Order: sequence, then structure tokens, then C-alpha cells
Amino acid sequence: MVIKGKVWKFGDDVDTDAIIPARYLNTSDPAELAKHVMEDADKDFPGKVRPGDIIVAGKNFGCGSSREHAPLAIKAAGITTVVARSFARIFFRNSFNIGLPIFECPELFENVQEGSVIEIDTDKGTILAGGKTYSSSPIPPFMRELVGAGGLVEWTKKKLASRK
Repeated sequence: MVIKGKVWKFGDDVDTDAIIPARYLNTSDPAELAKHVMEDADKDFPGKVRPGDIIVAGKNFGCGSSREHAPLAIKAAGITTVVARSFARIFFRNSFNIGLPIFECPELFENVQEGSVIEIDTDKGTILAGGKTYSSSPIPPFMRELVGAGGLVEWTKKKLASRK
């Protein structure tokens, strides 16, 4: 699968409160969460982001509280993926659990500008940006299944249905 989109950049240690502020955690409705995604990091972001866009971030993206609301808000806003220097472990797991593919690529952050368009080959783990190719780990087959199914819950439903 190839993902292509416009880049939005955020720095290091973007925590889950910046991704989706705690004051909005009284809902788990994806559309409602999308209205507030990243607003504590950039108050205008929810109005600027478009379906197909990509977040590129520094180290430790998604640190802080363990909440599936964070990757859910990102995905619901239409952001196709996040590429970061590194991710907090629980955010990494929660992203795949809800079907949001993410990639670690330490070199990309310094070498891509906000607003540029990048292309990611999810099977090869390559990222094309500014005429250069960067390496990331490809998504393992099982994780690709999760993403393709729309997350762990949907994957499980399909597996159970196929056993009947």
C-alpha cells in the first residue's frame, strides 16, 4: 500500500493531552474527537487538516496517558499516518489497535518541511520526501491485517465470523 499526503510537523514529546485534550474525553465519538485533534498543540489545526494529510513528529510522540482516544482522533480527522522519530509504546500499540498505521523514521523530521508532500510504501518501509528516500521498518504482516480490517476489534469480528 502507498500512502501519499501533505505534511504537518510537530516536535518532540507530543503527549496524548496535546493530541486530544482531556476535556473532550467525555465522548468516544470519532467525529467529535476529530473536531479537537491537536488543538492544544496548534489551536487552528482541526480547521486546517484535510483527509489524506500526514503528521511528522519528533521523538516520543504519544507519550503521557494511555488512551485510545488519541490515535482515534488522529484517524477520524482523516490523517492517514504518523511518522515520528519514535513513539511512546502505548501509543504505538493503540494506533494499530484502532487501525492507524504509524512509522518510525528518525531521519525524516529534520529533512522534511511542513506543507511538503511525502509518499510512504507501507510494504517496503520506504518514505520518499524531497527527492530522497528514507527507511522505516515495514509494517509486519499481522499489523497490516489489523490496519486493513480497521483495527483489532474489526479484525476479531471478521475472524469470529469466518469460523461460523
